[in-house]
Amino acid sequence: MKTWINFIAFQVVWFAAVLGAAYGYGWAGPVALAGFAVYHLRPGVRERGDVKLMVLALLLGFVTDTLMAASGFSRYASAIPAPPLAPFWILSLWAGFALTLNHSMQWFTRRPLLAAPLAAVFGPISYYGAGRAWGAVSIAEPIGLALAVLAVCWLISMSILCLAAERFSRPDPETSPLTRMP
Repeated sequence: MKTWINFIAFQVVWFAAVLGAAYGYGWAGPVALAGFAVYHLRPGVRERGDVKLMVLALLLGFVTDTLMAASGFSRYASAIPAPPLAPFWILSLWAGFALTLNHSMQWFTRRPLLAAPLAAVFGPISYYGAGRAWGAVSIAEPIGLALAVLAVCWLISMSILCLAAERFSRPDPETSPLTRMP
């Protein structure tokens, strides 16, 4: 049941962020993320490494989307902070996505050779769809080149996130009961 709640909650964050940005409510994504994070990071739901994954995903998202905006490959609706910096609403998507990696997307994360190439396909499709359907993101011409750059960014980011999810979820050898001496 927790897996479904995690999956659905991320979809709520995605739609709040994208539709919010499209209609001038750039705060909607971060607010939805805050609710998701408060629910998700409480004891009993949180997994080892979730907070570290969020921080890492925020960093990767900031680099990716700032690169896209600075290069002129994309423009974001409701861009706060001002371009070329990645807007808060899209960073909320990255942070929310990170909260799925040890939960509803765990099956995917544990297969980096599958996850990274699929992220390289579906990451850009998500941006393109958010732009075409709602106008939250504008992808510049030549669209093929812009989507290719985004695909490479997602391939690298997902590879890093998969490795980090596996590493961060391991017990700390310093505190693990198996390594403590009596």
